[in-house]
Amino acid sequence: MPEVCTTHAATANPLQVIVAESEQGRGILGVIDGFKSKGVETDADVKARREFLRRIGCEPLHD
Repeated sequence: MPEVCTTHAATANPLQVIVAESEQGRGILGVIDGFKSKGVETDADVKARREFLRRIGCEPLHD
């Protein structure tokens, strides 16, 4: 049976999901966003992103 996992990420970049498999099953080890920001966010975009992250319980580590 297929497994489903929803990942929320504050990026428009493609993400790479790292999955490990053991005798007990599969699990996500991490998510990689290997691209740097292209600097296309406006001040309003930055504000909206920060508000969204705070609303879902994530504080940005840096800007």
